[in-house]
Amino acid sequence: MSYRKDFAWGCATSSYQIEGAYNTDGKGPDIWDVFSHSPGRTKNGDTGDVACNHYHRMKEDVAMMASLGLNSYRFSVNWARILPEGRGFVNEAGIRFYDELIDELLKNDITPFLTLYHWEMPYEIYKRGGWMNPDTVEWFGDYAALVADRFSDRVKNIFTLNEPQCFVGLGYVSGEHAPGLKTTLQDSLCIFHNVLKSHGRAVQRLREKARQPLMIGIAPTGSMCYPASDDPKDIEAARKALFAIPEDPNRWTWNVSAWSDPVFFGQYPNEFLQRFEAYMPQITDADMKLISEPVDIYGQNIYNGHMIRMGEDGNPTYVERPADFPQTANGWPITPECLYWGPRFLYERYKTPLYITENGTCCNDVLSPDGAVHDRDRVNFLSQYLEQLEKATEVADLRGYFLWSLMDNFEWNRGYSDRFGMVYVDFNNLQRIPKDSAYWYRDYIKSHK
Repeated sequence: MSYRKDFAWGCATSSYQIEGAYNTDGKGPDIWDVFSHSPGRTKNGDTGDVACNHYHRMKEDVAMMASLGLNSYRFSVNWARILPEGRGFVNEAGIRFYDELIDELLKNDITPFLTLYHWEMPYEIYKRGGWMNPDTVEWFGDYAALVADRFSDRVKNIFTLNEPQCFVGLGYVSGEHAPGLKTTLQDSLCIFHNVLKSHGRAVQRLREKARQPLMIGIAPTGSMCYPASDDPKDIEAARKALFAIPEDPNRWTWNVSAWSDPVFFGQYPNEFLQRFEAYMPQITDADMKLISEPVDIYGQNIYNGHMIRMGEDGNPTYVERPADFPQTANGWPITPECLYWGPRFLYERYKTPLYITENGTCCNDVLSPDGAVHDRDRVNFLSQYLEQLEKATEVADLRGYFLWSLMDNFEWNRGYSDRFGMVYVDFNNLQRIPKDSAYWYRDYIKSHK
């Protein structure tokens, strides 16, 4: 039981959450710029205008990563920074920023993992219908081709979409995230289908413009399921529950199989079609062939899960959590088992090399009188979760782990109230202070090479 010698030990960020410089050097507005500037949309009216100012402090941030022993870094490109209108004119200043970031990573022996879309849709594309517009499939493909043409000589690992469950479910169903819409079921399913087609078109265009053989994948998310016991019936119940479709039509996006089955199998799950086909746009064989364009790797963002047992009726039953069940500072359950059973079930089903593209915890971090941040809760969290991940190397082809996140940042509609970083950021002066967990993670990496 051990990690591969070439295991990717890293951390993850997204452009809007850390870069700042929202209107600097020719960057166009994205939907999060517009959303966060709208009254009442984010906690305390917080915006990502400055965020961690990574745009101007990139070199010191990369040096910090190197000092913490990271050999990999997952970041996203802001579509609107390099294509201010989402298409057409290329902003060379934006290209230069990512060129310099990639070069700086390589100079520090850190392998770049690039994500095309971590929710930063150019506002000009949104104004043309965004994901509702089938033309966006081609526009996203053109964006992917530009990224491949400019960066793939040095970047080999690329994920197309980050957490489509979230940016569709929270952006277009509940309206909590940008662009803040509560669409009809029919509209949201049209968006869903176009998003998956955009993924497939991006895969094609990335390969078309690749300057070296690429490792391409997608990075969805989902609450994992784990069995209440080692009884084969409970294990089967947990497996079945993980890939089931939610009963609540308002929560249809929160599932694994409807997003991943089309990518890997070229078809939507029968359960999903039985429930929603009447609301879906016309689905052609060409659509499904495009969506299932072959990929090389599979990213999964895993934070928590549910305990499942087999019910007396032969169906999975969710085990209720007691009132004192451990939870994070933002109220998420702490369930280390998800980092064993999740990879196990996902690899059994999709048989594709797997990266944990996000995992981490929110804590009530404070700067202590000694000038340090003693985040014991995060250390305990990582210790428990990584113990399960190491076990999972026996049952899944695990290639890497990316801690969310490198540093405290703009946490979407929660603003700056939730701290997920292993590096503390004082948002008054943007000072970076590695927390105890950063040094713990550094030592863990060193001891597991």
